Amino acid sequence: MKTKAQTGFTLLELLVVLGIIAMLAGIVGPQVMKHMGESKTKAAKVQIEDLAASLDMYKLDLGRYPTSEQGLEALIQAPDDAKHWNGPYLRKSKIPLDPWQQEYHYVYPGTHGKFDLFSLGADAKDGGEGEDQDVNSWE
Repeated sequence: MKTKAQTGFTLLELLVVLGIIAMLAGIVGPQVMKHMGESKTKAAKVQIEDLAASLDMYKLDLGRYPTSEQGLEALIQAPDDAKHWNGPYLRKSKIPLDPWQQEYHYVYPGTHGKFDLFSLGADAKDGGEGEDQDVNSWE
């Protein structure tokens, strides 16, 4: 009497495959995370450049930049004293957050340029390296 041959993988074969997958994840995972952090920093730089361009458009219309008190909100809603406001100067109806979901910091007049526009990075503290580094408009 013939029996049907059983086909499939043994437990040992499955464990070997899982071990190989775990080794690959251990090698590839940190590299992916490193690039993800770099991409957030690059995204913050691009957003700061866009906000700086919008601030320049605001200055063209009003002859000055918004005050620190008015902040970036002046780009989407006319301040009370803005007679020649021709905004909104941003496509969206609210100020974007940085890639770490924090607000951008705006100071006018700036100590590093016409205005200072910056993000404090992932750690939300001054300074830092890697993903924690500050991203600003003057460098």
